[in-house]
Amino acid sequence: MRVALIQLNSSDTPAENLAITSDHIRKAAAQGARLILTPEVTNCVSASRTHQNTVLTTEAHDITLAALTGLCAELGVWLIIGSLALKLEDEDRFANRSFLVSPQGRVAARYDKMHMFDVTLSDTETYRESAGYRPGEQAVLARVDDTPVGLTICYDVRFPYLYRNLAQAGARILTVPSAFSPDTGPDHWGPLLQARAIENGCFVLAPAQTGTHRVTRGRPRKTWGHSLAIDPWGRILANAGVEPGVTIVDLDLSQVDGVRQRLPSLTHDRSYRKVQFERG
Repeated sequence: MRVALIQLNSSDTPAENLAITSDHIRKAAAQGARLILTPEVTNCVSASRTHQNTVLTTEAHDITLAALTGLCAELGVWLIIGSLALKLEDEDRFANRSFLVSPQGRVAARYDKMHMFDVTLSDTETYRESAGYRPGEQAVLARVDDTPVGLTICYDVRFPYLYRNLAQAGARILTVPSAFSPDTGPDHWGPLLQARAIENGCFVLAPAQTGTHRVTRGRPRKTWGHSLAIDPWGRILANAGVEPGVTIVDLDLSQVDGVRQRLPSLTHDRSYRKVQFERG
């Protein structure tokens, strides 16, 4: 399977981002990609809830989703929109929602990010994602042609049980579209993704936002970049560095079976009683 990782430097203006993303998707399709992936918050990178309330819409009215589903039908490709920031009908918070779109332009699967990035990295770098986004409650496994694909988003990568559940349910590819912090990126990004590939004998595809993001309101956001494709043995097949663009990778899906035969750890789980603190 030929896949394309699209690395973006999205602004806080959805229409501007849509034009750039569409151009990259066309370039990826022209290079023969069957599956194309974009990063987290493809439509809008913003730390201002006031601005988000101004420019974001519900799923039914989102210009990015409407345009990209049409583009998939035109080009005949599968697309994982890493995520879109969307308004919700029933509460003030937003959804951080990933979409799998079929070559017919149909939404084949949706996944709402479950784990919220609520951290204090330094005196000046604090995130409270749960204040603005509602966490999802459902793990999602979908199919790209005949290949099961597990959908996740960014901070999910720190919770290994989610990936193990997806792999044991049949996933052969795990996707981790991200807008990863440059504070943790140098030390954590690659090792976490490689661990998820090794533990589960899966390909891991992680398209990323990169650079300093131009905003019209609120404080600028910086992201780590370095979109990665990793094979089931944990080897890095491609690293996009820090520049926006398209990275093409060919996946030999038979490697999944080969690795799992050599290291069948997905079948070696044992039940155990809860942790007991021994007072010796």
